[in-house]
Amino acid sequence: MIKKERNSPIENYKKLSIQVSLNGLSFCIVDTIANSISQFERISFETDVTPYELKKKLKSFITEHKLSSELYSEVVVVHKNSLFSFVPLAIFDSNELANYLKFNVKILANDHLDFDEIPNYDLVNVYVPFVNINNYIFDLFGEFTFKHNGTVMVEALLKAHGQTNETICYVYLCDNQLEITVLKSKQLLFYNSFYYSSLEDYLYYLLFTMEQLKLDPEAIKMRLFGDVELEDDYYNATYKYIQHLSLFIPPNDLLSEEIVKEIDFNILNAL
Repeated sequence: MIKKERNSPIENYKKLSIQVSLNGLSFCIVDTIANSISQFERISFETDVTPYELKKKLKSFITEHKLSSELYSEVVVVHKNSLFSFVPLAIFDSNELANYLKFNVKILANDHLDFDEIPNYDLVNVYVPFVNINNYIFDLFGEFTFKHNGTVMVEALLKAHGQTNETICYVYLCDNQLEITVLKSKQLLFYNSFYYSSLEDYLYYLLFTMEQLKLDPEAIKMRLFGDVELEDDYYNATYKYIQHLSLFIPPNDLLSEEIVKEIDFNILNAL
């Protein structure tokens, strides 16, 4: 990519992270001098939109919040969808991207495929990005980085998980999308994403995943985070089946615990 000229290095002290999905948009701006979040916003759509409609909504979103009027040292776009597959680095071949996806998701002949490597963990995430969104962002900001939200989620949780040998199931809820990540020590045992429209849907995907992974509900430690609160319907319903349940507050030096709950996990960890 060709990088657009910036006026002055001193002015380029802000980092912009944007997350795009068919059911919502979010962004945050990090002030690297003050080491703080200077602006953030999230919107959810009532129903899923098409990629074409998503671009129109993103244009309005960016215009409304005047994001293109600022200078940034870094721009990151996070693509949130279920069109992905994690592959061990040992068997990864960049010429075989379609083969990694074809058994898990429906892909079209003209789909552009891409991948993210997760350094130090020998993992590669193969996925389908929103190409029209990438083209629009490049026209607007010049050179930028894009990732899949699964990459951001898994990498951030692996770092937060640390050296513990315990098996922990992290469950993230946001905009009617459920992400389940199971970690043990520095290893990813499982990651997948599901769309749900009711509490019953949520419980089905959660409990079915545990059954398939042979995780004992009375022994597994589970951490809920995202659009969930202590003693709300989702927490209480989960607690009926999971004995060792608690809320997870992602560590972040920039924000208080209360603000962390309000901002999308992936846009905070993408930068």
